[in-house]
Amino acid sequence: MRHSRKMRYIATFFLLGISILLFVVLNVCIGTVAISLRQIVASARGQEIENSRILWDIRMPRALAAMILGGALALAGYLLQTFFHNPIAGPFVLGISSGAKMMVALIMVFFMGNAFKVSSEALITAAFIGAMISMGFVLMISRRVSHMSMLVVSGVMIGYICSAVTELVVTFADDAEIVNLHNWSRGSFSGMTWDNVAVMAGVISVAFAAVFWLSKPLSAYQQGDAYAENLGVNIRLLRVSLVVLSSFLSACIVAFAGPISFVGIAVPHLVKSLLGTAKPILMIPACFLGGSVFCLFCDLLARTMFAPAELSISTVTAVFGAPVVLWIMIRRGREKT
Repeated sequence: MRHSRKMRYIATFFLLGISILLFVVLNVCIGTVAISLRQIVASARGQEIENSRILWDIRMPRALAAMILGGALALAGYLLQTFFHNPIAGPFVLGISSGAKMMVALIMVFFMGNAFKVSSEALITAAFIGAMISMGFVLMISRRVSHMSMLVVSGVMIGYICSAVTELVVTFADDAEIVNLHNWSRGSFSGMTWDNVAVMAGVISVAFAAVFWLSKPLSAYQQGDAYAENLGVNIRLLRVSLVVLSSFLSACIVAFAGPISFVGIAVPHLVKSLLGTAKPILMIPACFLGGSVFCLFCDLLARTMFAPAELSISTVTAVFGAPVVLWIMIRRGREKT
């Protein structure tokens, strides 16, 4: 039995790793301008190819951004589901992404419109503040409601309020800013640069290391507060860490790619089904890899389905993620009955 479980874990990680490599290659090769694998290899060796700028300045940063941010989004969803003990908790559903979106919109309208140069770090900071504000309201409500379904409804309402504020902000924007805000608010990995990739890789690597360091306390926390306290886990510190890390990861995603729906809910459940376990030491890296695969796949469809027109990434993730959420809710309903 132990050997079969170990083989299942190895097979799952191997499948996720191969899928990432496959979808990175497909994302780089497929588009309005086709680039062959031979051209990629030749360009990597330093040889001149016809479409090297498209390869290295447009498609490769975009593919890497989808991989990094997709993994971070799935990891944020896993942390929120663990924190609230709710299978449909996620940054988008609880309004955390909407809060981050609101603050970034404020920065983009009132600072960029006055010829101030706003760095990636400033956008991440603004998104983090917005995410923490929304998370604060969610935590306040969670203390006053007994049913987790009401918590989710409250999160959705917070999201609507933040979206309404964002729409109000847009009315004060110039025409050019409205176009940029509209494209960003729909969610997209387009326009990524190597500087963006370097910043997000550094920031999310630190956050991932911190989350992985918490894998053992998280394992005890999943068994209940009393069990975790008996093992010496500081419950209050752990909960604060989960709130800060999940908000920080959500902020990074919104700052660079805008709000992206359903990835944070669907991917942890799909990964859990593949692994057959909920152990954090396995789920944390697997969720990150699963989120990378999911977003690379959805971004490929968003770019190519109706080329040269491009769909928003949230449209595609909703098509594949929403059925997973419905399946979770139906299954939980059957278990209760």
